[in-house]
Amino acid sequence: MQTYHLAWWNLENLFDEENAPPERRTDKVFRAIKESIAGWTPELRDRKINQLAAVIATMNTGQGPDLLGVCEVENRFVVDRLVAAVNDKIPAPRNYSIVHADTSDARGIDIAFIFDESLFEAPPAGSVFFHVVMRRNATREIVQVNFKTKTAAARTWAVFGNHWPSRSGGQSESAGYRAIAGETLGYFHERVLEVHGPQTPVLAMGDFNDEPFDTSLVRHALSTRQKSKVISTRQNPLLWNLMWPSAGAPDGSFYFNNEPNMLDQFLVNKNMVIDPAPMKADPASVQILKLPATIHPGTYRKPRPFGGMGKPIDRNGFSDHFPITMTVTEADAAIGYGSSLRRLKNSPMH
Repeated sequence: MQTYHLAWWNLENLFDEENAPPERRTDKVFRAIKESIAGWTPELRDRKINQLAAVIATMNTGQGPDLLGVCEVENRFVVDRLVAAVNDKIPAPRNYSIVHADTSDARGIDIAFIFDESLFEAPPAGSVFFHVVMRRNATREIVQVNFKTKTAAARTWAVFGNHWPSRSGGQSESAGYRAIAGETLGYFHERVLEVHGPQTPVLAMGDFNDEPFDTSLVRHALSTRQKSKVISTRQNPLLWNLMWPSAGAPDGSFYFNNEPNMLDQFLVNKNMVIDPAPMKADPASVQILKLPATIHPGTYRKPRPFGGMGKPIDRNGFSDHFPITMTVTEADAAIGYGSSLRRLKNSPMH
């Protein structure tokens, strides 16, 4: 058995310095952010990176995560610096590699995966899929990476990174955009099973800018809190949203007007739920990672942001989101889909 430690974190505007060279920032992005990025020096950028790396280095009992998804990063340069900073803080540097999705977001913020190359193989850059979420304004795509595990089974594991359209302009007014994002995720979940086989494990993680009970996730992405429904459905494939217990807790991964929101989530398909599963998600391991230093020193236990981009800077801050973490265990040998179905038919839950 091989256990993987996963994490997701919205890094809150991890931008390159104000005067980044043209090869790291296009004129179009600079025009969009030039006022808010004024005064963002290399020293401030590296201070923020160091703060973020200090948290990431604590994950997986101080060894760093095996697979980390991040969003709100401007370019590959800042992700490279983040990886270097994490490796400086853990006892044994990891063989981290990066998949960076240079998307068409109007502000130039992207999604990236940081993963240990000794555990996973990523496809060539041309085989990483950027699924466009249609919107009048440029927005982030959903990023799909079909990782291959480096176990004897060499499984394909489809992982989707999500940073859905924001609630700016109003939650209800912007809900349609997130509905489109949900439809997009649901469609490509189904396509993975058609192309790579019905036994393929699928994980979707990200900042969905909606909560587990919102329509975009339930009706459009086809996610549910019912494990048994995910296992037994014979129609469109469903996703089990592992954040439902956290959604009922008094805290969240993000706070708006001092109210907790569970915007950052892990969703898994049937092939990460059934027994036996080729890649088994452990729902008991799911947590919002709240280190004491990352909690705002006030009445509400909200994240302590670093700021910048037009907001006051707290040099001891981190991000306006907390990271979320979980573990997944891979079976030693290949598991046939048919044998899994036979076990399900004979189980009390079926």
